[in-house]
Amino acid sequence: MAPRQLVRSPRKHPKVGMAHQARTSYYVVVATVAFVCYLNALSCGFVFDDMSAVRDNRDLRPETPLISLFWNDFWGTPIHKEHSHKSYRPLCVLTFRLNYMLSELEPMSYHLLNIILHVIVCLQFFGVTQLFLPECACFVAAILFAIHPVHTEAVTGVVGRAEILSSVLFLLAFSSYSKATRRPHHTEWLPLLHCVIFVTAATLCKEQGITVVGLCCIYEVFVVQKLRLSDLLYVGQNVMASKAQPPPWLREMMLRLTVLILCALGLLIGRFQIMGAQLPVFTRFDNPAAVASSPVRQLTYNYLLGVNTWLVLFPFSLCCDWTMGTIPLIESFTDPRNFATIAIYLTLILLVGSILFSDDGHSEVVTMGLAFTVLPFLPASNLFFPVGFVVAERVLYTPSMGLCLLVAYGWHLLMERIRWKPVVWTMLTVLIISHSLKTIVRNCDWKTEYSIFMAGLKVNQQNAKLYNNVGHALEGEGKFKEALEYFLQASCVQNDDIGAHINVGRTYNNLEMYDEAELAFWKAKGLLPRPKTGEAYRVRIAPNHLNVFLNLANLISRNKSRLEEADALYRQAISMRADYIQAYINRGDILIKLNRTQEAQEVYERALQFDSTNPDIYYNLGVVYLEQRKATQAMVYFNKALEIDPNHEQALMNSAVLIQESGNSKLRHVAYERLQHLLEKGKANERVYFNLGMLAMDEKRVNEAEMWFKNAVQVREDFRSALFNLALLLSDSGRPLEAVPFLKQLLKHHPDHIKGLILLGDIYINHMKDLEAAEKCYTKILHMDPSNVQAKHNLCVVYVERGQLTTGEHCLLQAASLAPKEEYIQRHLQIVRARLQKTKTKDEYSNSVNEVNPTLKPSISENPLNKKHSNSENFHNDKENQTSSES
Repeated sequence: MAPRQLVRSPRKHPKVGMAHQARTSYYVVVATVAFVCYLNALSCGFVFDDMSAVRDNRDLRPETPLISLFWNDFWGTPIHKEHSHKSYRPLCVLTFRLNYMLSELEPMSYHLLNIILHVIVCLQFFGVTQLFLPECACFVAAILFAIHPVHTEAVTGVVGRAEILSSVLFLLAFSSYSKATRRPHHTEWLPLLHCVIFVTAATLCKEQGITVVGLCCIYEVFVVQKLRLSDLLYVGQNVMASKAQPPPWLREMMLRLTVLILCALGLLIGRFQIMGAQLPVFTRFDNPAAVASSPVRQLTYNYLLGVNTWLVLFPFSLCCDWTMGTIPLIESFTDPRNFATIAIYLTLILLVGSILFSDDGHSEVVTMGLAFTVLPFLPASNLFFPVGFVVAERVLYTPSMGLCLLVAYGWHLLMERIRWKPVVWTMLTVLIISHSLKTIVRNCDWKTEYSIFMAGLKVNQQNAKLYNNVGHALEGEGKFKEALEYFLQASCVQNDDIGAHINVGRTYNNLEMYDEAELAFWKAKGLLPRPKTGEAYRVRIAPNHLNVFLNLANLISRNKSRLEEADALYRQAISMRADYIQAYINRGDILIKLNRTQEAQEVYERALQFDSTNPDIYYNLGVVYLEQRKATQAMVYFNKALEIDPNHEQALMNSAVLIQESGNSKLRHVAYERLQHLLEKGKANERVYFNLGMLAMDEKRVNEAEMWFKNAVQVREDFRSALFNLALLLSDSGRPLEAVPFLKQLLKHHPDHIKGLILLGDIYINHMKDLEAAEKCYTKILHMDPSNVQAKHNLCVVYVERGQLTTGEHCLLQAASLAPKEEYIQRHLQIVRARLQKTKTKDEYSNSVNEVNPTLKPSISENPLNKKHSNSENFHNDKENQTSSES
């Protein structure tokens, strides 16, 4: 049997030269309009999901092996893990990685590539519509698609690239298939091979890419072969009843469709192999209908079809987040919203009926319009499996092509059948202008986290997540009081939202309202599902909700007497989820504070069993070995952390400090390079500058050391180590008077700094001749530490300088009793006693002479004591421990 060929009236075609000129101008206009509408998106930053998918995604970093992209999900989490969202889009992440290679985390390049890809999709869509519509109608469809406001989330939001990139390959696959079927009775194999490649690539950009297989099948049956319902029934009966060879057109059609179906099955099997048997964990806050009972779940999901259709047809109330209570559940058949569901299905039935039973060209356009609309939307419809959202505007990017095609076709029919054509043109112009302005204005909402979430609150006040996100945006700006108001509002809108109570507690903590914070955390913990008595914990909990254990334990651990209680909370969190890496890391830190370093080591080693690529675990193991005074092993783990993440700030800092403290001159250049790396990355703090100064001192580069110490003091004016060592550097460099202001600054913030007082007293005696000020310094030290030998000795020097030799002798005797083995004290004591004896002899001689010549004055001999007093401190002794055990 041969397929029926529909008879159509021939279209009038313009001359070839004019047609080519028109098409070129149309393409230029479509590209220009698409680019201009999104031009202001270039000034937007990273917002919402961009933070997780781009800013915090380690898969973008060059140090991450490329192969990791194919084993991790869209957010950089290993896809086999329970808390993975199972979104597998390695090719999209690869383009993010390209952006990172070009401009790291500069948002403009990411937005620019999104806009360019959107322009490409618009041009491709213009080309594809020419298979079904007249050229002018194709132009209208492409313009409507280019400016549609519902696309702003996909184009302006960086994570929307998955939709755009998938659409590029989606359309390439369809175009290739249309070329493979140009002759219905013959298959062009090269375009068909291209189609299979593009289908695979589209699926690796976004899951919905696989639906192009269904689109090609519908195109094959209803457009290429022009079959209708009666034809399909007739062909089926003949194939079943006849033993003869099927006609060539049927063989070729089945061959092409078999290739497509096998490709789709292969992709599905591969996806399940990578993902594993586990579905992603979504809570009722992400998708309330997913955990609702029947028929509430079915009624709500079917109603969402109408909501999505409304957003595409009337995109004027757009919101970045439709989760939680945005769309209340439909709990009964009497809910008036069910009429919208009925209207949607009735419309679909009428359109499908017209396709199956109509014989004119009209049915082909409607068929492809519906196929473009319905098929790409099915994976996100919740009808077959639950997804992590209720409504998401970005998933409407590809489905909107079908509606744009249908609207453009409707406009074309009106232009053909209505006399008042200016009215039709006016309506189209108003639609294009209003949509363009809406798109441009909507782009501005995506500039910052605060602006996008506030725009969402204008549309929906029943979504606690929006209040939480506004609070997060304010929290990021340090506006904790304002953030607290939104977090409290979120907890009121959704009283059982664990995340809202966690946010409230964290903000109270930032405001140093610790009692209120602890109450909020306990309330959040009380909302977690509890296991039945005597049963193991089997309830699946959203990973971010388990953060309540971390927050509560961190707060409790501020009180050293409650460290055991904090440890119990971390153990409870680990019991709920064995691969909770952050709980392992924090618990190890608590164990270090409890001096249980061996247990901490075991905890970190167990964490490595779940995640051997986490640099924080290796870093913390290094800290454990450092606490155990095993510097060599500590350096090994610091270096391992840096292999995984060369930008790990703490590993860079502490490994550099460890090298500097070791005195290994061969490795000093490594320490210097690591500290310089922190400077280049804008991660410099007072510690970086201080340790650069220490390295410079080790290399005897005095001027450079002075510069780094001054930078450290400029960043933190009370930095005791930098202030003291800078003063000591200036003093030892022959500039003691320049050291005085820094010593006074040190003692202002740290009045009990004994070494600083000793150095200042030394300068007062030797360079400023201010014995009274020096005496105050040493007396203050002895008030704090009566057994301080150095202060006692130098106070003795003050007495001797004043000529109070008897007091000085008594003072040195006390110093000698404190340190009987100090040779210099004994030597100085002998000198003072010799002077006393000499003074006594001179006094006797002076008395006999005075009787003869009473005007002769006794000579005053020079103090034999060394005026540069002993100061045993050097640059290293006062340096504070840099290898902090904090994770």
